Amino acid sequence: MATRIDKEACREAYNLVRDDNTEINWAAFKYEGHVIVPAGHGTDYEEFKSLCTDDGRLFGFVRITTGDAMSKRAKFTLITWIGENVSGLQRAKISTDKTLVKDIVQNFAKEFMISDPRELEEDYLRTELKKAGGANYDAQAE
Repeated sequence: MATRIDKEACREAYNLVRDDNTEINWAAFKYEGHVIVPAGHGTDYEEFKSLCTDDGRLFGFVRITTGDAMSKRAKFTLITWIGENVSGLQRAKISTDKTLVKDIVQNFAKEFMISDPRELEEDYLRTELKKAGGANYDAQAE
């Protein structure tokens, strides 16, 4: 059976993360049978990380504040989490299902496909986003 996505519910969660007037900095999207639905959203990135289990697969849209002495700005990332114990068939399927998520999650600076929990560390993501972000005036102070 083909995977579908709950567009309205997922778009609502996506917009909460994009909204500068909320503190919400992540939203997750999970599989419920053959439908991708919101798995939650929040202000504590550790909550998002706790959803990334060894037997789970999900998508995350995360706001990370980057910048340097000259400017601070929000950067967004799309994370595809595939746990170590996810079957080969499900691993392959998540790549094609990601296009459904990208129809809604359209604005992000960098995309990650992660199966190692260490790569979920916020500092790692921030460093990678800085590399993708252009000028880094903090490098002059090092």
